[in-house]
Amino acid sequence: MKLNESGTDRIIRVVIGIIMLALGWGEIVPGGLGVFFKWFGLLPLITGLVGFCPAYALFKFRTSKIK
Repeated sequence: MKLNESGTDRIIRVVIGIIMLALGWGEIVPGGLGVFFKWFGLLPLITGLVGFCPAYALFKFRTSKIK
C-alpha cells in the first residue's frame, strides 16, 4: 500500500478527526449530528494516521509527491 497523502493533508485529517470525535463523544453536539461525529470522525483520523485514502486511490488522485 503506497502513501497517497501529503504530510499537510495527513495533519489536517488527524486534526479534523480528533475535533469530530471530541465534539461527538464529549456530547458538545447532541442528537443525530453528534452520532455522526462519533462514528465518522474515525474515518479522517485513521486515513490521516495511515497515510492512505481509499477514495484517493479509487479516483487515482494523490497529494503526495510521486517517488
